[in-house]
Amino acid sequence: MSIVPQEISMDLPVIDLDVYLNNPVDSPEVKAECEKAAKALITYGALVLHDSRVAEKDNETFLDLLEDYFAQPEEELRKDERPELSYQIGVTLENTEKPKCAVDEPCLNVIQRLAPEERPLDISGHHPDPKCRFFWRMAEQPPYETKFPGLNSENVVPQAPHIRERWNPAMEQWGASMKSAVEGLTEMTAVGLGLPASTFKDEGKYGPHLLAPTASDLEKYGQKDTILAGFHTDLNFLTIHGRSRYPGLHIWARNTGKRIAVKIPPGNYLLVQAGKQLEHITGGLIKAGFHEVVVNERTVEVIEKRKQQFPDRPLIRISSTFFWHLNSDHDLAPIPKLAEEAHRLRAEQFNLGRDEGEEKTYPPMKVGELVQEELKHIALMA
Repeated sequence: MSIVPQEISMDLPVIDLDVYLNNPVDSPEVKAECEKAAKALITYGALVLHDSRVAEKDNETFLDLLEDYFAQPEEELRKDERPELSYQIGVTLENTEKPKCAVDEPCLNVIQRLAPEERPLDISGHHPDPKCRFFWRMAEQPPYETKFPGLNSENVVPQAPHIRERWNPAMEQWGASMKSAVEGLTEMTAVGLGLPASTFKDEGKYGPHLLAPTASDLEKYGQKDTILAGFHTDLNFLTIHGRSRYPGLHIWARNTGKRIAVKIPPGNYLLVQAGKQLEHITGGLIKAGFHEVVVNERTVEVIEKRKQQFPDRPLIRISSTFFWHLNSDHDLAPIPKLAEEAHRLRAEQFNLGRDEGEEKTYPPMKVGELVQEELKHIALMA
């Protein structure tokens, strides 16, 4: 008999970017909000970000466009596929990407340390995810020859007339909103960690940032307990999400090991998660956040509701996701004072009875090398 993990209501700290943008950086209000942001990422690996500049209608326009795009026949979608570039631009079709955690020993140990009722849905079969994805680059071209041209390629624009004419305006508008929000948070996080505000933002200036919606066909994959994206972490620096029309994203809080069903409030709110690059540069002080996307009871309820309310719309779950990266050519190594704090926190956690497993090392490397290594693990790069 399988154990169904119990969902708990989301209880993540809400960070107000407006406080940072509208007050002097040395003001008590800004200092407190920045420290709250850094603590949230250390404690949970995630937070909710409020940014009054973000418009819900831009997200709705984006979701409409991507539903229409992924409703196209497979032969049309395949025109936008670039496997020779490790799928780092254009479309990735369903059953291509594999969840690394299914065969990665440290990751399997993380699952094993979770209480049985808090574990993700079983990915031990190492089946590819039934999700599709599109990568749209939102980055400045480096003014030098990068060592990682495959991670810094030109965008692919879909050719179908009913998609092409709407594509650039919708992608650029929503992508710019999320990029601006997450870059503000990189500054807040740096300040909260006791670093100059521009530390991470400067290192991400020529990063291969990606607007990265995923798509799951709920006509085919709408059964309860279907895994749409298996338990994993992200390989970038910070991931930011707008609201999806369908629930199903679960995250795990580092401090409790609890499985949290994500609910982003309506309006000017976004979800942010830590990725591998942030974990590496902080020496593990901030851990990349584990998450999965599944069809749960609430997903099924919304599917039935959407069928009745919007019978002519494609039944496709779109994630409104943006991956913010450090520069591929940047030398990545833990910041010494943060690595020391990570070591202290690990010992503190252990004394509280929270076993975080074998201590990880973070050897110096190029950011692009970390990305390529991760892409091999998830079957996107040979």
